[in-house]
Amino acid sequence: MVNNIKEIFSIFTAKAVVKNTFASCINITSTSKNESKYLSIDSQKKYLLYIHVPFCDNLCPFCTFHKFKHNFEDSNRYFKTLREEIKILKRKNVKVDSVYIGGGTPLINEKQLRITIKLVKKLFDVEDISCETDPNHIDVNTVYKLKGLIKRLSIGVQSFDDEILKQLSRYKRFGSSLEIKEKISKIVGILPITNIDLIFNIPNQTQDILRDDLQSAKDLGIEQITTYPLMSSDLNSGFLKSKKINTNEQKFYNIIKEELKDYTKNNMWSFSKNLVDLSDEYVSTHDEYIGVGSGAFSYLDGKLFINAFDLKEYEENIITRKDALMAKSEFENINKIEYAMLSTLFGGKLNIKEFNKLYNVDLEKLLRKELYLVKKLDVIKIEEGIIYPTQFGEYLLVIMMASFYSGMDKVRAMFRK
Repeated sequence: MVNNIKEIFSIFTAKAVVKNTFASCINITSTSKNESKYLSIDSQKKYLLYIHVPFCDNLCPFCTFHKFKHNFEDSNRYFKTLREEIKILKRKNVKVDSVYIGGGTPLINEKQLRITIKLVKKLFDVEDISCETDPNHIDVNTVYKLKGLIKRLSIGVQSFDDEILKQLSRYKRFGSSLEIKEKISKIVGILPITNIDLIFNIPNQTQDILRDDLQSAKDLGIEQITTYPLMSSDLNSGFLKSKKINTNEQKFYNIIKEELKDYTKNNMWSFSKNLVDLSDEYVSTHDEYIGVGSGAFSYLDGKLFINAFDLKEYEENIITRKDALMAKSEFENINKIEYAMLSTLFGGKLNIKEFNKLYNVDLEKLLRKELYLVKKLDVIKIEEGIIYPTQFGEYLLVIMMASFYSGMDKVRAMFRK
């Protein structure tokens, strides 16, 4: 009973902390024509480059990312502007060591995407490139054309259960579970890493359905499985209001860890058959990143920079200002440290000495009370100067990161309106 009370208190507190911290530090202001995110670039540092492709054939009701209904006229024009923004990075002496291409559906305009990736590789000499897609854009010929261009292809499957796929409005769009499995089986091994994205805690999802999803992913022989909790925000509120909320999130996460215990944990929601370096969209591997494309975020020197969402405004900004920037928010120093601590621990551990050196802080002094509390609540343990999350702490990190993403979605919702 005591443990249950401690866990309930910890979950409530964790969600409240992220929500309140995000609300207090995201004080968004419009930027003037003279302002530029490139003034915050450290020319000695290498960054994760996030490239956003905001087009989909169909708009899934549960998805909270920035996107538009696709047509080739718009996407051809967009990719041309996107490449101009990428060239600007090079002229500003930005250094890149990994790339994550998200959406939307990046492979929706395969030809333009390949041209763009080739440009990135030429300008930045980078090999670590990840790209998202949906099951409709993974035919064998397409994937073979990506060989040598990307290291990791991430397929948004979400579930292998036909009833869940129907509930998510994906069954008619992407096919049945059997059809999706057949598509994936034909491309496994073409690229160094094939990843499958699965969502847990979906309404009407049972423990058996989740176990079957995980087993199906393992049976396909793919190299990596990423499991996200269903996230809620203003952008998918209509979908969630029509459903009975699932209350098994913590149980589901424990099932995931149990079923994937033979896999290497890259971070709290990504698991690989072998040890790999994972550059996710915003977390774990880079304390700062730069985003290009409509609606992309950059986090540089404690500031959140936001690119124009409207496609015409985005294009006009690149042409006239050489920067897509439309708004920014500056974090207080304590918020920067809290975010860095969250993203570092999300990767599995935090070396206190290295963290202090990197951020010029004394973590145990700055957050003395907070560290004492989370140790008492069995959220973390500290061994030989390393902070590790406990088993319960791992789940807390999952819901805290999900809350962080939901906070980012609120920013997206604001600018979409």
